[in-house]
Amino acid sequence: MNTVRLHAYAKLNLTLDITGAAGGYHTLDSLVTTVDLCDRVTVKRRKDKLSRVFMHGGGEILPEENNAQRAADAFSEKFQTPGADVIIHKNIPIGAGMGGSSADIAGVIAGMGAIYDVSDMGAMKSLADTLGSDAGFLLTGGLARLRGRGEVVEPLPFTKLYFLVVFPRGGVSTPACFARFDELHSEGGARTEQAARELAAGNVGWAAKWFGNDLFDAAKTIDPSVEEAYLAAKSFSPLGVSMTGSGSAVFACFENRELCAWARSRCRGFRTAIVESVLPQKKRKFTNLFALNEETEE
Repeated sequence: MNTVRLHAYAKLNLTLDITGAAGGYHTLDSLVTTVDLCDRVTVKRRKDKLSRVFMHGGGEILPEENNAQRAADAFSEKFQTPGADVIIHKNIPIGAGMGGSSADIAGVIAGMGAIYDVSDMGAMKSLADTLGSDAGFLLTGGLARLRGRGEVVEPLPFTKLYFLVVFPRGGVSTPACFARFDELHSEGGARTEQAARELAAGNVGWAAKWFGNDLFDAAKTIDPSVEEAYLAAKSFSPLGVSMTGSGSAVFACFENRELCAWARSRCRGFRTAIVESVLPQKKRKFTNLFALNEETEE
């Protein structure tokens, strides 16, 4: 095929436990799910080794700082393929802790794998792991437990969950958040094991009581609006509430989408979004029966 179009899904960290440090990085134990907020990625064949990335939305990103560009260049080098023209329509908020950059890395790698017939998922995941902490997981998505720096992925049975996401007015730098975590001498929690066990048993309400994030205290000292958003989300009596990634977005988990809509209608002073967990489908379908070299992947 010459062109592939796919969705690059965002993620939420339902739990995030800091378990230690190794090689200059913090290690974690985290329960993560993909959600139905996504960037739209189009990848087109080229005849040369050059790759070009065109971003729509999300602001200007220099090529040398663009992880989608890095992913395209690294894919060509690793698998000895031509480059690609990549078009990304951004919908995942930047700096929210929802994995937008890693989703784009995964989207580029999956898209180039499709157009150049690279099917070695293990090799593609290894490449993604070198480029973004959640990128390897986001190649497949679903519900999983992540360990290490996020490269150790344990897929779990999919569970449908519903969330109101609340976006603070400011932002939190990931390096700054981890540095503040260390300054606070915070101790890691042990939520992930409990939450995973309850979800596996189908006890969503009990699982949500274990949702939490060891980086929250650090994030709220960097940006006080993170705590304000957290308290606003918690005020609607959800099943559980937490922050995703290193911030800044927080989320409240509800029994259904209708309750999410009810809470959203009453949430004042913040941007919000309603999302639900999603298991990305790998089935491909032709978008135009008269152009069989164009496929789309959900």
